[in-house]
Amino acid sequence: MAATSESTRAHAPEPRDPARLHAARAHSFNAAAAQYAAHRPSYPEALFDAVEELAGRPLARARVADVGAGTGIATALLARRGADVLAVEPGAGMAAELHRSLPGVPLVRGDGNALPLADASLDLLTYAQSWHWTDPLRAVPEARRVLRPGGALALWWNTSALDVSWIADQSVRIARHFHIDDAQAKKGAFDPAAADPTGSLHFAHRRVRWSRRVPVDTHLANIGSHSVFLVHGEASAQAFLTAERAHLLTAFPDGVVEETYDVQLLVARTA
Repeated sequence: MAATSESTRAHAPEPRDPARLHAARAHSFNAAAAQYAAHRPSYPEALFDAVEELAGRPLARARVADVGAGTGIATALLARRGADVLAVEPGAGMAAELHRSLPGVPLVRGDGNALPLADASLDLLTYAQSWHWTDPLRAVPEARRVLRPGGALALWWNTSALDVSWIADQSVRIARHFHIDDAQAKKGAFDPAAADPTGSLHFAHRRVRWSRRVPVDTHLANIGSHSVFLVHGEASAQAFLTAERAHLLTAFPDGVVEETYDVQLLVARTA
């Protein structure tokens, strides 16, 4: 079974106030950083090809800040493409895991609402799975401040491919168990209007599909590292994961699932 240690989950029920819930979900990853690093999916090379195309420059030798870097999944791939990358991460647990896995990458504590970076110092500013934790009314002006003329802001999210039947069925079960507005969840955070309510940026949108085959327990540990699981308490999360394991083993008796993702990419260049 995809078990997680008691230290990785909040035991109290989720806050009911929307602002408090958003903050609780944003901070929930710090106690689950090792689980996040071990089981979350990576990103395909085609994503970074698209980033280069839409940004209008190669990643090699580009000055890049990866904000909300988490455990460094995207940071490592940017560095592998030759970028001169700096990680920016607000959470102590996530930052510690990133430093452990990428000791050679510079790391500063901070977030997109008040970037600890100099004016016009970057070619590219990236947010992998993290823009929705910012306040775009503050984060957009900050992005424009730290980017050089002709620089680019790139936002992306691994989203579940809901046209795959077993993934769609699981999404419905998660929504029901945790009382999520499924229609809102499916809309996603990658709508350009929501990403930039100031209207000062012009985003190009790309979708990149990819997949990975993993054991059922890895998949369960992956979804269990999502904030909705982390803030609902150990008992609620484990009840879902136990039932879900039975569902998955019925559908995949060999114990291996193919997770299919659509990476939703938004890139805007500055003037």
